[in-house]
Amino acid sequence: MSAPIILKVEAVSRSFGKFQALQGVSLEIPRGRLCALIGPNGAGKTTFYNVISGRYRPSRGRVFFEGRDITGLPPHKLVKLGLLRSFQITNIFPALTVLENVLAPLAVMHGMSFSFWRSLSSQKHLVEEAMAILERLGLAGQSHREVSTLAYGDKRLIEIAIVLACRPRLVLLDEPTAGMNPEETERMIRLIHELAARSEITFFVTEHDMKVVFSVAQTIFVLNQGSLLAQGTPEEIRANPAVRQAYLGGSLDAERA
Repeated sequence: MSAPIILKVEAVSRSFGKFQALQGVSLEIPRGRLCALIGPNGAGKTTFYNVISGRYRPSRGRVFFEGRDITGLPPHKLVKLGLLRSFQITNIFPALTVLENVLAPLAVMHGMSFSFWRSLSSQKHLVEEAMAILERLGLAGQSHREVSTLAYGDKRLIEIAIVLACRPRLVLLDEPTAGMNPEETERMIRLIHELAARSEITFFVTEHDMKVVFSVAQTIFVLNQGSLLAQGTPEEIRANPAVRQAYLGGSLDAERA
């Protein structure tokens, strides 16, 4: 039996004046399947993510999340439904500790009101939940460090921790390895694999780094000039001549396309 569809995009278009950024894009993301979105510069990837995550309303078409029409809903309402976009709308608080950064969204999810960030550390049940998330990401040992003192890769992991604290069902990972060195990139690849395999969260990744894409994705969607050019397994996409042509003849095996 095939997995139920968690995200369904029907003939979505988006125009900016006379410029057509998206043209009738349709795709489906099955629950639990790790999918990726790629395309050359200017293909429409960012606009597509902005439509799904509620930043833009499509000019035409509909977006469905778990069978519910979410077309045009703002990001804060999508977060409550369990659809989050990481790295673009998520902020970390550099002056707070790692633990406090995760406690803040947990407090919101628990419907708590508070006057001062640091008062959250007295809430034992929140601290235990936050520490469990940090343990999952390998950050528990740094829970009391101020975020501003951490390495760049660890700061990106905190952004994921904040997203996990919001109890997502679908996470749009927007350029998760951007700015990372090779060691940090490998760490992020392993983490994405682990989270996808051991949680009930569905991940939809967009990346410029083809090594990351072909390492993590089970299904890849390719945008080109605002339209869906191809979709398939990594092997099918790698061998697709139309996809290679869209990348100006460059190798999809390259680290950056």
